[in-house]
Amino acid sequence: MAELTTLARPYAKAAFEYAKAANKLQSWFEALEVSAAVAEQDQVKKALAASGLTAEQKASVFVQVCGEQLDANFKNFIQTLASNKRLALLPFIKELFANLKAQQEKTIDVEVTAAYELPVDLINKLAQSLSAKLDRQVNVNSSVDKSLLGGAMIHTGDVVIDGSVRGRLAKLAEALKS
Repeated sequence: MAELTTLARPYAKAAFEYAKAANKLQSWFEALEVSAAVAEQDQVKKALAASGLTAEQKASVFVQVCGEQLDANFKNFIQTLASNKRLALLPFIKELFANLKAQQEKTIDVEVTAAYELPVDLINKLAQSLSAKLDRQVNVNSSVDKSLLGGAMIHTGDVVIDGSVRGRLAKLAEALKS
């Protein structure tokens, strides 16, 4: 997977730089979401793997499946990916583009998993606290996992803060074993 991300990185950067210069970050992100979802479909994967189709034919089929949601410049991007046999990288390109977009907009998505439904005011306080700490606009998504017993887990990017009772019990058990 790291290799695929490495291959996708220059395409994501190029798409991001173009979209930023054209003031179309959101529309390109939406187009990448659609095209990445299409690229992940089994039937599309089979069609892209077919050796009987030229790059132009693959790009044409791909654009037709995506529908009218792609502008002319994005269709050229799809053509470039097809010519370089990189259409399968679209899900990775989308993720890298999303990261670049979030950095540009100084936003970050945070997933909070708690043992019970959190009140809106507590989520807002958490978002304000994290915004101040991370110097970014924080978008909080919350979910419930009864197996945590109590407390919460916070995920953002590669950072995990485990404030759950289950996590604390696991740490205690590990300390007792050593």
